[in-house]
Amino acid sequence: MALREGGFDGVLVKCRKLVGHFKHSPSNMIDLKAQQIAHGLGEESLVQDVLTRWHSTLEMVSRILRNKDPLMATLAHQNHKLTLLTSAEFDKLAMLEKLLEPCRYVMELLGGEKYVSCSVVLPALCHLALKMAVTEDDPAYVVRFKDAFKEDLTKRKENTNIAWLKIASALDPRFKNLKCIPKAERAEVWETLDKMLKEMCSDTESDDETSLESSPLARYRAEPSISLEQCPLQWWSAHSRSHDKLATIALKYLPTPASTVPCERLFSLAGHIVHKKRAALAPENVNKLVCLSSWLNAD
Repeated sequence: MALREGGFDGVLVKCRKLVGHFKHSPSNMIDLKAQQIAHGLGEESLVQDVLTRWHSTLEMVSRILRNKDPLMATLAHQNHKLTLLTSAEFDKLAMLEKLLEPCRYVMELLGGEKYVSCSVVLPALCHLALKMAVTEDDPAYVVRFKDAFKEDLTKRKENTNIAWLKIASALDPRFKNLKCIPKAERAEVWETLDKMLKEMCSDTESDDETSLESSPLARYRAEPSISLEQCPLQWWSAHSRSHDKLATIALKYLPTPASTVPCERLFSLAGHIVHKKRAALAPENVNKLVCLSSWLNAD
């Protein structure tokens, strides 16, 4: 929707036709690679985008921009019926790349499976909101893009489990200052955590002990925050004795994946293993092959 509102449809149609001119002709691709070498660039294929995957559009645009000179030089020596991109349209593509790059960063961040991603969702959404803030220097089409993007982002945010994400961010020593949510909502998060802690306390503990402000939650909040590069799970492992009950809650929330991307990767992997020529594989053998493939491809 944002691409349409921003008026990028026309220039993207030209990009798709340009990519198709080279993708569907090996001889055209050979000419392009020769020009890439002549311009001191590495050989690189163009990418055709898929309408249902916005990041493929970003990759298509990025590769066209990187290969602008080789592309123009190649087309200058060929007979074709393409409508070439103008300088203004190349500038528009550069702006689109700038607008979509933060989205790629957030997508890669939330799609990871080897680090904590659940607690990063709200800081990531806050980051996107800042990047999409309208400035005085923005041309009209960029303003329309940003407004449509923020509207769509707000709708998607309403369909997420915000309460769970707030708790996850609070239990992450990197984001426990909760700057990613409005100040008026921060106290409620800590109150919810306080209730969780009280419910975990055994019946033998006195009410006074569990209601003191200096109990586990206050001690955790007094701890210094850690850097973004550090692992919150390792931090909780090292501090599990001093924050035993809170650590139990943290280990419930933090391992939750932020997206279904890791699961979809497994489905794709299984699809490569189980195809029409191997349809008779037993389920237990499929599981073994998926595990072996995943382990062998691990860094």
